[in-house]
Amino acid sequence: MTAAFPFTLSDMPVPMVFATHRIIRDCNAEFARLFGYDRADLINGSLARLYPAIADFVRTGEMWRHNLPGGAVYYDERVMADAGGTRFWCRVHGRTRDPVDPFAWALYCFEPISRPVSRKTLSLTGRQRQILTLVAQGKTSAVIAEETGLSRRTVEAHRLRLTRAVGVENSAQLIAWFLSE
Repeated sequence: MTAAFPFTLSDMPVPMVFATHRIIRDCNAEFARLFGYDRADLINGSLARLYPAIADFVRTGEMWRHNLPGGAVYYDERVMADAGGTRFWCRVHGRTRDPVDPFAWALYCFEPISRPVSRKTLSLTGRQRQILTLVAQGKTSAVIAEETGLSRRTVEAHRLRLTRAVGVENSAQLIAWFLSE
């Protein structure tokens, strides 16, 4: 005998969204509130409207397409944008039920991070912010290369440019700068 799950998406106290092929099919009030929309305005709309730029949406999609298949759980940290255009850092956890197409049926949980989006952070490219968040998660260049579909050498070049861009000397200082921003 199977017991019915006693909760629905709307009962969840954290921002959650159910999406098919990156189209919002359902979300809870916490998710809508996080982004400053009415829930009804988000349903059947693309997740793309929640990103600062379409390039961020595409880049994140490619990374998740590579890392989410097979029922895997994956997460990242990224800058998102609310209805008024205000940008904020967010940790996103996702899981798919489709072993082949990770976007066919996916559930995402969004957690705002109390890390300010500074001018310096915004001056970085979307790719640099992506690499920076993966470095801050303690991932090696090889792992980052695998997750992003870039070569290890390209990742190392991004890391070097990041240290120069923010005025630090090594990865440890880069992570400390990022976490204190």
